[in-house]
Amino acid sequence: MAVRLVFLGTPAFAVPSLEAVASEVVAVYTQPDRPKGRGQELAMPPVKEAALRLGIPVYQPLKIRTCVEELRSWNADAMIVVGYGQIIPQAIIDIPPLGIINVHASLLPKYRGAAPIQWAIARGETRTGVTTMRINAGLDTGDMLLKWSTEIGADETAVELGQRLAVAGADLLKRTLDELTRIVPEPQDGSQATLAPILKKEDGLIDWSRPAWEIANRVRGFQPWPGCYTFARGKKLGIWKARAVSGSSTIGAVMGGFRVGCGEGLLEVIEVQPEGKKRMSAAAFWSGHQVEVLG
Repeated sequence: MAVRLVFLGTPAFAVPSLEAVASEVVAVYTQPDRPKGRGQELAMPPVKEAALRLGIPVYQPLKIRTCVEELRSWNADAMIVVGYGQIIPQAIIDIPPLGIINVHASLLPKYRGAAPIQWAIARGETRTGVTTMRINAGLDTGDMLLKWSTEIGADETAVELGQRLAVAGADLLKRTLDELTRIVPEPQDGSQATLAPILKKEDGLIDWSRPAWEIANRVRGFQPWPGCYTFARGKKLGIWKARAVSGSSTIGAVMGGFRVGCGEGLLEVIEVQPEGKKRMSAAAFWSGHQVEVLG
């Protein structure tokens, strides 16, 4: 169905969805430019870059709740939210006659929250997907519209999975809009809900008392940020690639890297990043440091 849309989104994950519905979008709302990198220069959100390329007007309010009348003035049939990064107040939810449609990167009601892709991998899920839903005042608690599911690859990182789900989410959004008047919304079963809270830097600190398989999942899941890390001789050591293997020794070199004893099993470390340096193979790091203690 042809509709008039306002799009609210910020990260790279939202870009394919914006591109999929760009011809019907009259305005894009995204987060303000933020300092980024070592130089802390202002950087545009990926959605802003895409909107400018597509020739769509861009607005970057500090707080979306201050834009109620402005949003109403667009006379949009529906609004689309994909990783916008702010809570949408009820006064805005009530504006579009067809509601606000959200593209969420999980199979709701599992993994409600800000980091569903990362936590699904970190917690060892083998399947995930994308859900379109109508936003209500709760945290990802609105009625579900359509779903798409996929397996999570055994070695797949959050970055890789995110790229796949972004494309799938864009396709699902198009299908949702095309079928919107025929879809019967499905309420979520709150008893089956799990949470995917926003990640903190300390979530990446490796607790070696955890099972090796759990640490390996967190290494895959917490990319690109906060990344998993430990300390070697007082300096931060990022762990970018690792796998769980059986065994119970403490720490030692193996072909291609080194292994660390965990609460259960061994973590075979394959790629690392010493503090202030670029990524390197764990074997090269080991040969140059002969690390005996991680902690």
